[in-house]
Amino acid sequence: MKRQNVLINHIPAHLASSVCLTLSLTLAVRSHNESCSVWDISQGNHTFCQNTMITFIVPPVELLYFWYQPLLTYSGCATVQCLIMSVSVLIQVKLWRVCDLDQDQPSNAEVTLSAADGRLEIVLFHPAASGLLAVASARGVQVWDVTRDTALTGKHTPSVFIPITITALNTRSCLQLLYFKRCFSGFLFMFHEADLSLSLSVSHCLTDVSTRGVALVPKLALDVSCCEVLRLMQLSDNFIVPISYQVPRKDFHADLYPDTVGHTPAVTAEDWWKGENKQVLTSSVLVTASTSSSPLSTPSSSAAPSRSPSSTSGPSSKFRHIQGAVLHRDTHITNLRGLHLTTPGECDGFCANGQRVAVPLAIAGGQIAVFELSQPGKLPDTALPTIQNSVNVADFCWDPFDTHKLVVAGDDAKIRVWQIPKGGLTETLTEPERVLRGHTEKIYSIKFHPHASGLLASSSYDLTVRLWNLETGEEVKRLSGHQDQIFGMAWSPDGKLLATVCKDGKVRLYDPRKSTLPIQEGPGPEGQRGARVVWVCDGKYLLVSGFDSRSERQLYLFSAESLASGSVASAPADVSPSTLIPFYDPDTSVLILTGKGDTRVYIYEIVPEAPYFMECSSFHSSEPHKGLCFLPKAECDVRDVEVARAIRLGKTTIEPVAFRVPRVKKEFFQDDVFPETAVWWEASLTAAAWLSGSNGQHRKISLRPNDMTPVSEAPKEAPVRKYLPSSVYLEEKTDEQKKEELLSAMVAKLGNREDPLPQESYEGVDEDEWVSKELTPQTHTPDDS
Repeated sequence: MKRQNVLINHIPAHLASSVCLTLSLTLAVRSHNESCSVWDISQGNHTFCQNTMITFIVPPVELLYFWYQPLLTYSGCATVQCLIMSVSVLIQVKLWRVCDLDQDQPSNAEVTLSAADGRLEIVLFHPAASGLLAVASARGVQVWDVTRDTALTGKHTPSVFIPITITALNTRSCLQLLYFKRCFSGFLFMFHEADLSLSLSVSHCLTDVSTRGVALVPKLALDVSCCEVLRLMQLSDNFIVPISYQVPRKDFHADLYPDTVGHTPAVTAEDWWKGENKQVLTSSVLVTASTSSSPLSTPSSSAAPSRSPSSTSGPSSKFRHIQGAVLHRDTHITNLRGLHLTTPGECDGFCANGQRVAVPLAIAGGQIAVFELSQPGKLPDTALPTIQNSVNVADFCWDPFDTHKLVVAGDDAKIRVWQIPKGGLTETLTEPERVLRGHTEKIYSIKFHPHASGLLASSSYDLTVRLWNLETGEEVKRLSGHQDQIFGMAWSPDGKLLATVCKDGKVRLYDPRKSTLPIQEGPGPEGQRGARVVWVCDGKYLLVSGFDSRSERQLYLFSAESLASGSVASAPADVSPSTLIPFYDPDTSVLILTGKGDTRVYIYEIVPEAPYFMECSSFHSSEPHKGLCFLPKAECDVRDVEVARAIRLGKTTIEPVAFRVPRVKKEFFQDDVFPETAVWWEASLTAAAWLSGSNGQHRKISLRPNDMTPVSEAPKEAPVRKYLPSSVYLEEKTDEQKKEELLSAMVAKLGNREDPLPQESYEGVDEDEWVSKELTPQTHTPDDS
């Protein structure tokens, strides 16, 4: 049992009487002041739902029901949501039609039935026939066809008086005192208001507030991804609280969810009265859950989504239990001082390759410190050798094909190329190897081409994207078409296309060798606080991390073939001012995101079909970090199933972080998570060749050590049963069998009494070793004294 967040609060005290719920997730609360209030709870989640209340003035009611009839249509309401039925002490049954919240609600009852003489006690809809209502009073029982306002039977006095508490109801009905029979699972659920307890055959729930009523959520609205088998809506004096019952399972189990009764009537009331009997068609819970997510489902994790991106019943990710861990302190670089904490939003904050890391310092002149990863330890308190750019740094990055080349973009619209000597910086560098000039205003960001060596793209406040050949220092292409600030850009995996995301709310796609204008553009994030873009799923999709109109962080997935159609999927993250910086591993389709100043690292597996986002375990750090920078795949320890390694920049430290997948057979090479990887740290062609129309492709290598066997080739082991079957424990034993087992256990504990005693194993002295010594008396003479 899991008590979820309060769905509706601040309910007036006069509303605390009874509650009921329909499949359309419309909830009604009966009051003490002759009114009924209805909430539409399908418009939001537990915490941020916008609840609209509609009040109907009716006579004092004894019972309150909901009837869901999706195929039944009445005049004045195109889409039927539910019927509220009130039973008046004036022996009348009134049915109220609740329409969509954007439509005018009725002020009068749609149907009024003069059901029977005497005080009405029970009303009950037929479970299969539409509009068939049974009304019982102390004097008789009648069956009504509410669609025609006609009584199909006269008054029949029951042989046994029908009590107010009904012990077996169909799943569409609810009372203050309830016994729920779940036909789809075989469980019997009982709620009793007096002792404030919920008794089940498997668990016991004690509520901490006084309960005024309870409603059962239909099974088709459950969250099957977390094995939820029951959900109740508890009404207290001031709150409506969802209570969820979940079966603890690691993976999804379809055996918990056989087909359940649907909500389409099988026959009409008239046909039923003529003798026709039909069963309501069953509906698959899995199909329903995969097409729509439950607005009352439990969040899968904090801040995210636990959004959750994996809230549907799709395939589970093999990386869902991925674990991030900071490596041993011996690998840290500590005592880092004067770190620049206010780099522009388009900058990643710092950059690293397999050998060294570059960190901006808060020192005049745009200075950057470079540290060798092979030389961890505590930094000296004295000044360090740096790179002096003479202007504020806007962005910087390492050449992916040259670990000694660092490119820095400055506020003066210039790009400086620095060459780091072997062994690291030993003295301050003041003269760059090359300076690129061409932009007219401050530069936003810079990106290297993934295949061509020496080919660099830069975006600027002059609303252009320019391509540079570092070999010649010349500008080779100029792309236009942006109307506002360029938040981010990314090359496609094959290096043919360039994608950008802009503050004007557009995502654009360029083919720089064919046109200087975008070949595609479509709507992007609505928020204007920043965004990043990265290619995923072999270049079929673009993933954009940005903000929505409420400044909440969101992830958007766009098809690279049709940007104009908008995003195909989205996933909420949380509320934070920093933009999520994405890293995508093409080998595993794992997406890792975090923002500058965050303490949480989000991890998803991206798949090219629904649900698209499969959320995995997050990594949390104890202190906010400046950011993460990921190293080449060759740096991962495959023996420990390490799928990614990053460098984490803290306030005073530089720490390596390993992301591992827990596996049992670590002695084997996990070839299912380590396919052949592209050697993206080697260039496949030159910038001149790419500009002339050539395309390159990285070679691939295997990360398997020579002394490891792939897990796919490991010998198959027979499954070992950890526990005895339940029949062993549930088997009834006779008293003689129990007595025999008890005696056997006692004997086994005391040991076998036929065994020789320890003393019997001792060895004595041989008989011939015994010497008989005759003792003779001695006489003493006076001389002896």
